[in-house]
Amino acid sequence: MTIRPAGRPVGRRSLAALLAGAGAALPAGLARAQGSFPNQPIRLVVSQAAGSNTDVVARLMAEPMARKLGQPVVVENRAGANGVIATTYIKQQRPDGHVIALVGVSLLTFNPYLYSNLPYDPARDFTYIAPVTDTPFVLVASPKSGITSLAAFVERAKAQPGRLTFSSAGIGNSTHLATEMLADRTGIRLTHVPYAGTTQALTAVMTGEVDAMISVLGNALPQIRNRALVPLATVAATRSRDLPDLPTLTEAGVDAPVMPGWLALVGPAGMPEPVVTLLNGAVHEAMADPAVVQNMVSSNIVPIPGSAEDIRRRVARDGEVWGGFIRAKNLRVE
Repeated sequence: MTIRPAGRPVGRRSLAALLAGAGAALPAGLARAQGSFPNQPIRLVVSQAAGSNTDVVARLMAEPMARKLGQPVVVENRAGANGVIATTYIKQQRPDGHVIALVGVSLLTFNPYLYSNLPYDPARDFTYIAPVTDTPFVLVASPKSGITSLAAFVERAKAQPGRLTFSSAGIGNSTHLATEMLADRTGIRLTHVPYAGTTQALTAVMTGEVDAMISVLGNALPQIRNRALVPLATVAATRSRDLPDLPTLTEAGVDAPVMPGWLALVGPAGMPEPVVTLLNGAVHEAMADPAVVQNMVSSNIVPIPGSAEDIRRRVARDGEVWGGFIRAKNLRVE
């Protein structure tokens, strides 16, 4: 099935007409649900655990979305297996808009290359609704490692191949792939130590259990400020306003693509276009809410509201870069 774009925003009168017209072509039960959407609380499924970057964004946007839609938006965490648990669950739900999911770039772009038997197809099993946010990453080291710069990190790794360790939030996670790309572009060999989530992976760096990690900046920043982590480079297109003296990888002489950190709202395949349009509008309104904007800025999260077509373009672009890298390195998750 081809996933249709959300289309142009429409006014309330036009939306009502579209809902009525589309309902005539649907089974009676689904037509009634669509015609009165939303007529029950909306479940916003999150593919990561509570406290993760995805969970934080979901909880920030839930209340303003609820005000726009006139129904509660309830965040539901279904973490595990690089998001496969949540995405498999979503594809099995009724496509009436009452169960949707906030998913990361890895679920739509990386997993198809990492898994030989992925139980979902990003192009066939979901309705794309809206892009939501993006986030920068940062390379940090343990204070116990004695490493204080990217140059020192690379120099030690070259002198002792495989001796330096790095943690991640799981095999195939963005935090894993970003470090593999860094190692590839600098010609070093590191030892990967995967953990069950970002919190555990960062804790391992702070305690010196591992030497380094590439983390979402918002998760690492409080510990950087507390000097529990040593920042080595910003993994983003530009420097962070919170760490203005920290160079980007490019500025530090590493020619590597920026790790995308975007989140998108999706639902089961076959959602009616008027419902998608209404949900897309609710995301736009949430991203413009002053309280949400303030919270996101303080957490180094960047709102990127747009159309369903914008998600498709991101998936295609990032799949070309990172899917090719995954194939070249023969990185697999079984």
